[in-house]
Amino acid sequence: MKKNEAPGGAQTLMRGLDVLQAVAAGATDVAALAAALGTTRSTTHRLASALVERRYLNFVPREGYSLGPKLLELGFRAQQDSPVVRVARPHLALLAEACEDTVHLGVLDDGRALYLDKIPGRRRIEISSRVGERHPVSSTGLGKALIIDMTEPQWLAFYAQGDRTADEADEAARDAWLGRMRDYAKRGIAFDLEENEARIRCVAGPIRDATGAIVAAFSVSSAAQYMSDTRMDQLVGTVRDVAVAISRAMGWAGRR
Repeated sequence: MKKNEAPGGAQTLMRGLDVLQAVAAGATDVAALAAALGTTRSTTHRLASALVERRYLNFVPREGYSLGPKLLELGFRAQQDSPVVRVARPHLALLAEACEDTVHLGVLDDGRALYLDKIPGRRRIEISSRVGERHPVSSTGLGKALIIDMTEPQWLAFYAQGDRTADEADEAARDAWLGRMRDYAKRGIAFDLEENEARIRCVAGPIRDATGAIVAAFSVSSAAQYMSDTRMDQLVGTVRDVAVAISRAMGWAGRR
């Protein structure tokens, strides 16, 4: 084995990936990493050092480990290489310019809505979302747009996974949410009525591929003061038109 080279083998590769996952989850020192991986401190230190050498991790004395610039580089490449990002970007940029609001693009990933792209609007408001974040499906407009073709039992399974207060988790709240989902499915769009972030509302639409399956969704998001019920209803047609345009660019023939 060469000097400074991580030990070979598939097991070592998987452990290296586990190190990255642990750092992403908040582990910053060898002790925390070893506890998360179930490995010895010496093995953990060797794995982490190899990742630092390859720029997958950063290490700062007294601060510990953090994700490194190589991951940013790969993440950017992965985002740019995604077909749906490439196809949707021009349409969403025009939409953001026309409506002056923030536009998000995302996909369903491991049961949550993963944000792939974000185009900031012109309004002086702060929306805390970031590319690469995962949010609950049932409380985001984008997430609900991703699942509007699914069955009601599937909807309820996503609802049960959401981060809710005791009041939001009762039967009446669940039934009200389910009723809104039925309406969204009929209209082909979905709303976020300040469910994911206080004072932020959005209108979202699904993106389909050549088979008609929903492969992504996008949302127009803004502060509640700019997103009255009337304006949200006015945006429905625009969002639906953009959803159809992107879907056709993805190969959809316009039939579900």
